[in-house]
Amino acid sequence: MDFTFTEEQQQLRRSVREFAEGEIAPHVMEWDEASRFPHEIIPKLAEMGLLGIIFPEQYGGAGLGYVEYATAIEELSRVDGSVGLTVAAHNSLCSNHIYKFASEAQKQKYLAPLAQGKKIGAWSLTEPEAGSDAGGTRTMAVRSGTEWVLNGAKTFTTNGHYADVCVAMAVTDKSKESHGISAFILEKGMPGFKPGKKENKLGMRASDTSEVIFSDCRVPQENLLGQEGQGFVNSLQILDGGRISIAALALGMAQGALEAATRYAKQRKQFGKAISEFQAIQFKLADMATEVEAARLLVYQAAWLADQKSVRFTKESSMAKLFASEVAVRVANECVQIHGGYGFIKDYPAEKYYRDVKLCTIGEGTSEIQKLVIARQLLGKK
Repeated sequence: MDFTFTEEQQQLRRSVREFAEGEIAPHVMEWDEASRFPHEIIPKLAEMGLLGIIFPEQYGGAGLGYVEYATAIEELSRVDGSVGLTVAAHNSLCSNHIYKFASEAQKQKYLAPLAQGKKIGAWSLTEPEAGSDAGGTRTMAVRSGTEWVLNGAKTFTTNGHYADVCVAMAVTDKSKESHGISAFILEKGMPGFKPGKKENKLGMRASDTSEVIFSDCRVPQENLLGQEGQGFVNSLQILDGGRISIAALALGMAQGALEAATRYAKQRKQFGKAISEFQAIQFKLADMATEVEAARLLVYQAAWLADQKSVRFTKESSMAKLFASEVAVRVANECVQIHGGYGFIKDYPAEKYYRDVKLCTIGEGTSEIQKLVIARQLLGKK
């Protein structure tokens, strides 16, 4: 077994960390307080190749793998989970759905500008009445000549207000239930397609989350993505990779919280010495570090499996997402505890990690759903 990263992978980690600390860190609280999407760093992320990191160079991507992708998401999220989430949703959901299931013409038209970072992508699956039960989709698509007419609404769409391209699921045949759901590619400016309410969130506030509304939205037949009726089935495959990115997101924030707690413990003095000298604090830090490292192994195992192409990694990606997200919550909680009263105020990073990490146990399948996925894989159930 070889657990070492290549020199190229280590260089990627260094360059993303340097970027995150230099370009993102000075603005984290400003963006968070204002709940503002950081437009200004999008071109810089594109220049680094991070908006097309897992896509072939022929489409303008960086041509790297999931190990490199997880590394980039981890390092961005170590500084600001919101930026990590923006990049993750763009890559592993919207762009990846197009890469995996689009025709060559669709890839040239939509994937290329997404991978180059010239356009931002969103992916709309969840609805007000279809969360964990995504098969309960109510948005309808009715064929009308050479077009489809979409009506309905999606919720909790990352990048919803700012996306140039959106992949959305809609029911095309009610009688077939989950096998009657199809995927469509929509573009900003299409009549009847618009973002709705922007959500006012607990955490990840610089990442845009909003409704997406379809009102007699006419979509050309050529914008059907993949085979008719296979949209939901394809979405489950896309979520396998998406869960690796959420696991990496959680891992990065857990690492950031661990470093913040360690740094504070060395600086904070009580009873005449740094609190890092107290065994109670040392035990907390030891537990935190051990869990973060265990999560890291699960995350990069899943990423490595994804890079093997021919190997199924549904169980491993769900395990990584489940464990890393729950670890991030525990580590962020202990980070606040070690900071004491200062962990409850915005002068220190502890409270933001605490608010941000909880999303990772919910988005792209709750922890409970991950346990179902893992159990079904273990039991050989569909």
